[in-house]
Amino acid sequence: MTPAARENRSAGRPWLVVLTVALVATVLASIRFGAIDFTLHDMWSSTVAVLRGGTPATLDGRIFTELRLPRAVLCMFVGASLGVGGTLMQALFRNPIVEPGRGGTSSGAALGASLYFVLGAALHIDQTVWSLPAAACAGGILSTWLVFGLARNGADGRASIVMLLLTGLAVNALCLSGIGFLSYIARDPQARSIVFWNLGTLSGANWRAVEFVGAVTSLGTLAAMRYAKQLNALMIGEDEATYLGVNVGRLKFIVLAINVAIVAVATAFTGVIGFVGLIVPHILRMLGGADNRFLILASALMGGTLLSLADVVARVALRPAELPIGIVTSVVGVPVFLSLLRRRRYIF
Repeated sequence: MTPAARENRSAGRPWLVVLTVALVATVLASIRFGAIDFTLHDMWSSTVAVLRGGTPATLDGRIFTELRLPRAVLCMFVGASLGVGGTLMQALFRNPIVEPGRGGTSSGAALGASLYFVLGAALHIDQTVWSLPAAACAGGILSTWLVFGLARNGADGRASIVMLLLTGLAVNALCLSGIGFLSYIARDPQARSIVFWNLGTLSGANWRAVEFVGAVTSLGTLAAMRYAKQLNALMIGEDEATYLGVNVGRLKFIVLAINVAIVAVATAFTGVIGFVGLIVPHILRMLGGADNRFLILASALMGGTLLSLADVVARVALRPAELPIGIVTSVVGVPVFLSLLRRRRYIF
């Protein structure tokens, strides 16, 4: 490791500590505040009752353990997955405007969910708690597979970065057209379900979702860390990375697979949430540099922090009513991103 690399890596370590503390604080705030504010005593007594194998004695205690707590934990994992996905995609495409869904994952998941809302009853699909997430996840995986398949060209079947990006834009547009058509032919309740799901929601959080999303996000982040050095090499160009011993084609496939896994699963349970995966990598590059060994882990921490803050705002701003969390992330994310554009022209 060169002295410059050691310096860049050590510069990011204090920020990891700061981000960890910020994540813990925001998750605790997300647990405590909402339509109902819980005292620290209520939170502690309810948690102790569950750890002892019982159930809280009061209604507020059950609301805390069965609704508020799983929602806050799920929000943290979803934010982490979007942050890591944004970092991976921007590193892979070497493009600062790429977000996790640019490869067709988010729009495909939205199309899968829309198909379920409109055609689920007609096709006699069982209405279970896993039906909607399964449809959305399948849509995200299929659309990303379509992007990667169409982007391949040449005798060796390699997919260039430019082809992946342009094909992703085309498939995103196709999926959005499908969503628009389904919204047009849907009945009013179905159309409202499509709209609210596409704005993002955490209202359906439960412990099963937490376990599934948490496991996929954690494993995906660990897998991404393994390829951080290769992504650093890719930043100087595909040919240069190849000269350094990086199998660029294999790296593209693995990074896309990791992104699809974490983003499709997160989107399947919460709907489409924008701007988290776009602005998190930019902020972190300004704080700790462009080393992906720092960015991947830090993006998980900051992504969870930002989405938890957005969830608090969504629940408190109009309480007891609740704003779709996608509206909050967009309202906050747009001015933040424009400010970053003006302050740092390079953004990469």
